[in-house]
Amino acid sequence: MTKIYYALFFLLLSLSAFAQKLKVTGKVTDEKGEPLIGASVVEKGTSNGTSTDGNGIYTLAVGYSKATLIVTYVGYNKIEKEINGQETQNFTLEDATLLSQVTVVGSRNLNRSSTDTPAPIDVINIQEVTTKQGQLDVNQLLQFAAPSFNSNRQTGSDGADHVDPASLRGLGPDQTLVLINGKRRHQSSLVNLFGSRGRGNTGTDLNAIPAAAIERIEILRDGAAAQYGSDAIAGVINIVLKETVNQLTANVNAGMYKAKYRYDNKNFDGQNYNVNLNYGVKIAKTGFLNVTADYNFRDHTNRANTSPIDEISRRQYGDPQMKNAAIYYNAKIPLGKNIQVYSFGGHNSRNGDAYAWTRFADDVKNIPAIYPNGFDPIIASKITDNAATVGIRGVWKQWDIDLSNTYGFNRFHFSVKNSLNTSLGLQSPTSFDAGGFQLGQNVTNLNFTRNYKSILSGLNVAFGGEYRMERYKIFEGEEASYKTYDQNFAGGSQGFPGFSPVDVTNHGRSNAAAYLDVEADITKKLLVDVATRFENYSDFGSTLNGKLGARYKLTDDIAIRGSVSTGFRAPSLAQKYFNSTFTNFVNGQAVQVLLANNNSAVTKALGIPQLKQETSENASLGITLTPKASALSVTVDGYYVKVKNRVVLTGQFSDEDEAIGPLLKSLNVGQAQFFTNALSYTTTKGIDVIIAHSTQLGRGRFSTTLASNFNWMKLGPINTSPKLAGKEDTYFNQRERSFVLASAPPSKINLTLDYTISKLSLMVRFVRFGEIKLTNWNYGSINSETNQEYTEAEYTDVYKPKIQTDVTVNYKFSKQISLSIGGSNILNVYPNMSKPYLTESGGAWDPVQMGSNGAFLFTRLGFRF
Repeated sequence: MTKIYYALFFLLLSLSAFAQKLKVTGKVTDEKGEPLIGASVVEKGTSNGTSTDGNGIYTLAVGYSKATLIVTYVGYNKIEKEINGQETQNFTLEDATLLSQVTVVGSRNLNRSSTDTPAPIDVINIQEVTTKQGQLDVNQLLQFAAPSFNSNRQTGSDGADHVDPASLRGLGPDQTLVLINGKRRHQSSLVNLFGSRGRGNTGTDLNAIPAAAIERIEILRDGAAAQYGSDAIAGVINIVLKETVNQLTANVNAGMYKAKYRYDNKNFDGQNYNVNLNYGVKIAKTGFLNVTADYNFRDHTNRANTSPIDEISRRQYGDPQMKNAAIYYNAKIPLGKNIQVYSFGGHNSRNGDAYAWTRFADDVKNIPAIYPNGFDPIIASKITDNAATVGIRGVWKQWDIDLSNTYGFNRFHFSVKNSLNTSLGLQSPTSFDAGGFQLGQNVTNLNFTRNYKSILSGLNVAFGGEYRMERYKIFEGEEASYKTYDQNFAGGSQGFPGFSPVDVTNHGRSNAAAYLDVEADITKKLLVDVATRFENYSDFGSTLNGKLGARYKLTDDIAIRGSVSTGFRAPSLAQKYFNSTFTNFVNGQAVQVLLANNNSAVTKALGIPQLKQETSENASLGITLTPKASALSVTVDGYYVKVKNRVVLTGQFSDEDEAIGPLLKSLNVGQAQFFTNALSYTTTKGIDVIIAHSTQLGRGRFSTTLASNFNWMKLGPINTSPKLAGKEDTYFNQRERSFVLASAPPSKINLTLDYTISKLSLMVRFVRFGEIKLTNWNYGSINSETNQEYTEAEYTDVYKPKIQTDVTVNYKFSKQISLSIGGSNILNVYPNMSKPYLTESGGAWDPVQMGSNGAFLFTRLGFRF
């Protein structure tokens, strides 16, 4: 299948070479008629582009007679122009004020094109992507649009069912920094405890931001802690909000999954409905206010009917139900020619219902008089996410000065339904308030930027500072959600025990930072960027990091780029202070587990040291090929990331352990685990390859994109405390190591074929996911038939490579109305099946590859007035 996959791509590429192309030539000058050397000329909607020569002349072969050219140059306003079949196109660029220039993540040089930076950057046009994909949330949009990005919906994973963990290049969700309009976004208050991705990590809830509010998403695939601070080890995701005015955009989306493996006869489930509105008004000459309202409903799916009833752990296995509402805004108000006030942010409210593991009728945790057939607890969440940024930006003596303050807040409030507290007997309620947690973050930034056009071939200097305050809280649930009233029976709400007064915490910290970033065009061919950043945390001390990047044009068509840097990530407050007692299932048996915080009696008894920051060493080297004679673009980027003292969630120590066994028994829990810098290091090596081609085919335009990521990770030795010497296999065993290694498939390859003719467009996409191996609950257990430990083959679940096929047809009835109909995974492909009682998820699949929902059929009706 793989050979057919590649053969198809190269066959189509060869055929398109014979299609008609239109060669466009022209000159780019400034307002005085002087040629602009090195100006960027790009065919809109493609990666096909070139730059002007020493006389300001360019030549570009476009694949479409009605193509639109985008012309940019540092310090000048951008021009977009449709060529209308004309082969000569000259452009005069106006000198821009600093306030109107565009910032691209990865460079503090205003108006720097993403193709001109020393590091690889993906720029994803959300309007274009949402028109051709059925996914409605940002995580799933990026999962299939960017090969280095990975996100899977979890199930049976407590809070992780309600917030999808996501990562870049196979690193942790908390090792990717998220920005909104270039400003730091707050993280979720959730720390992931279960599931096959992001275990022990916090992350940013991208789904709190409606896709309808987003103009584009920039993904910097390179370490950038020296530029942007903590969390940017794997890279940076910058979400740019819309600025459109005098235009109403509305979309109505609906979709459903083709049902399979259900206990009933339903043909479809998991219905999705979404409606969104976006409108912008102009304020003064250059100001605006853009507002988006969005509502999304997603219903349960169920894929539990895969094995004999005595081999299943859950009667409800699939997506949780979600009701997600958001309102976001983006605004700029001019206060004169050289000063503007800006603000953006929004509110997101999400209510979720996720099924926990089944308590069967004969389970000791069930009360048959209340639930004769057993019960399936529901973990319900009410998530509130608020964010607001206010800033003022101005120009003083050619310095761009930007002062801003950003506040972000995320709160999880849990309740448990269809449950009971066994220790209360027949008096037990069936619904509980289980408490929850929240995180607040306030960030103040002051940035200075200036571009010197007359020094070298262009010099950009940026410096500034940041002050950040964070506060993390856990609040208790009602007494019946956590208390054991009769020691002979299990206490607390089944499915998700509530937070007790012992768990309550309220801790904060502050961080001050300063940075310097110098970017110089040494010559027209050589760009060099040097950055350094100093940070001081109130709870970790100081750190100094640096980065050196360069880009060199070998010819007008070929350039090489690379960087080396150091980075860091401070452990989150949730990793330091989260404390809870919950129910885990080992081989289908319920066990009470204590997750002890870093300052608890349990961690002190084991000699666990205080958490310290992760540090990293990053390196990348790539080449870009953009021949002027054809609409072809090729980028190849290799990378290396070494993360030292990686923070992970340990394995579980039992109440039989001689060091803490008596303490655990006194706390009425069977096992305990905690956060620690258990991994001495991880090394990740990989390569990103993107090949794009666009050409005129018949009366339309045919675009082909092959985007792939190949990723290899190795784990270093285990760090233990002196009291735990010799217990490395419990401290961080093979099972936990396999989840870290499975943070991303070893390869993900997207082949997208897109043909547009007049009002009709057709998109066909193939996504190949590489093989993933996970260690199941047989690990370390005794096979009752052989009386020996299970072998590696018996405790390893193998998810072999799979290919997903997507098809979308879009038709524009007019400039105002369009309709999209399509399907994701239309061939209804599933990962390989495993035994449900052995997996982490309790179903026949762990959350890997394309997920376990099967084919998704959708329609989308768009309006634009």
